[in-house]
Amino acid sequence: MNKIKVFFFAFVLVSILDIIGIIFKIPSLIFIFKPLILPFLLVLYVKSVSKRNRIYIMALIFSFFGDVFLLFSGELYFIIGLVSFLITHFLFIKIVVGEIQKTPIVRIILSAILFFMVFSLLIFFLKNSLGELLIPVIIYGLVISTFGAVSLIDYLNKNSKKSLLMLIGASVFIVSDAVLAINKFYESAHLFEIIVMITYVLAQYLIYRSMILDKKNA
Repeated sequence: MNKIKVFFFAFVLVSILDIIGIIFKIPSLIFIFKPLILPFLLVLYVKSVSKRNRIYIMALIFSFFGDVFLLFSGELYFIIGLVSFLITHFLFIKIVVGEIQKTPIVRIILSAILFFMVFSLLIFFLKNSLGELLIPVIIYGLVISTFGAVSLIDYLNKNSKKSLLMLIGASVFIVSDAVLAINKFYESAHLFEIIVMITYVLAQYLIYRSMILDKKNA
């Protein structure tokens, strides 16, 4: 078994163990294995390519910090985790924007409208429950919606497997964060916690798959 397969297996294993911890409400499993998911994905990426994208590596590092801070309860930890993932999405946006070629303005507008409509519906649904976190959550929502929009633009331009994986990854990330917001601010449900983690791991993996399909690394 080569090193890539070993680290892929490790990434899948720690992800499954963390999800099992969530399903069966075993805090020790969650605290041990959730912080290991992104480090193993980072090592998997490093072993998968010959030319590494430093911006993507930084995005994985900030995702790791976000995972760690969101392990703890309290508004301060939530805000720090939110900021960590905010930086992560800025970095993802930078990666995708660097791939986008000249695009018709109509395509840009339609892509933006699609994701910002979804964002607006979610904020309208949650606004009365957000309290002092309304502005931070709006800012975060705008940024991750931008990630989705630029990913759609890139896919419409290229129609490639790489751009499709990034678009699906961004969309699944949005679903994960939307369910997290509903669970935290509107109605808490154990099923939501499971969905959040499954979609989060899937989103990170899809983005990783997109990154290793870079022609420069092929």
